[in-house]
Parts: sequence; C-alpha cells; structure tokens
Amino acid sequence: MINIRRDVCGYCGACVSVCPQGSLELIDAYLTVDTETCKDKCKICSTVCPLGAIEWVEK
Repeated sequence: MINIRRDVCGYCGACVSVCPQGSLELIDAYLTVDTETCKDKCKICSTVCPLGAIEWVEK
C-alpha cells in the first residue's frame, strides 16, 4: 500500500510525471492516488521523490 507523507511532500509533481499507470495526480497542491490503477507496485514514484515523501507499506 502506498503512503504519502503529506507533512514531507513538497508537491513538486516528480512522482506524477513518472507513474506508468497514471495513478498519481496533483489537485490543488494535494497529491492523490488512485488505488484502483496503482496495482503493480512498481515503486517508481518513491524512487524519484526528492523528499522521500512516498513510502510503501505491506498490508
């Protein structure tokens, strides 16, 4: 499961631009995740986040 640390996120959009599923979106400076399309858990978003605001937590 993806976890966005909103207290750390700078809302730069780096993760949005690399998501192969288009599951991440910046809406009014608020990062949203479509958990229906974010299924293959590629974790590219957490790799490119310059602030380390995206974490993956196993259920």
